[in-house]
Amino acid sequence: MNDDEIETATAARPDEWTESASETVVRARVASLRQEHQDLDAAVRALEDQARADQLQIARLKKKKLILRDQIAQLEDRLTPDIIA
Repeated sequence: MNDDEIETATAARPDEWTESASETVVRARVASLRQEHQDLDAAVRALEDQARADQLQIARLKKKKLILRDQIAQLEDRLTPDIIA
């Protein structure tokens, strides 16, 4: 393959590469958010197991978990193609 053929081939598919790279970034972000959600869940359980649990701190962590869950859902929706029924 000469240089002209390579340029033609790469110019024909930049959208596919961009979509693939974008999808990879979104999937990595989802994985990161899921890990953070699991870490918060463990922290909430640990606080709840204490005799004198700080209810305000627990409530804040639970709210953060809900925010993370919403962010994960939004990102996963971006990964799922729209199906016209």
